Amino acid sequence: MEGHPIENLMRATMENIRDMVDVNTIVGEAVESKDGSLIIPISKVSFGFASGGSEFCSKNNVDSNFKNPFGGGAGAGVSVKPVAFLVTTKDNVRLLSVDHDNTYDKIVDTVPQIIDMIKCMVKPEKSNSEDKE
Repeated sequence: MEGHPIENLMRATMENIRDMVDVNTIVGEAVESKDGSLIIPISKVSFGFASGGSEFCSKNNVDSNFKNPFGGGAGAGVSVKPVAFLVTTKDNVRLLSVDHDNTYDKIVDTVPQIIDMIKCMVKPEKSNSEDKE
């Protein structure tokens, strides 16, 4: 064991956190639906980390590398919260939010869908008028 025991304790905890949280946790793997569109989950990841220790005074020297015996601990917590889904189709890309704080957010998110619906309604009328001519 090299270094102070608290360093080894912190290193082990950080390695475990690194194994838990990677890029695939934030931007998940794409799922393909029957119609060919891809759905990609996007999450918010938060984590906390704490570590501490103390050396105790003792007449008997337990470890020859250090003057006093060491006692310590470490802990970590991870929170993963889904926030949106990225939906890609042949024609467009949409971000569907999971968490709407208020009505205004919902309205802003639905504007692109409404515009797409209007475009689809207008296109057939133009093609019908061209066919008649």
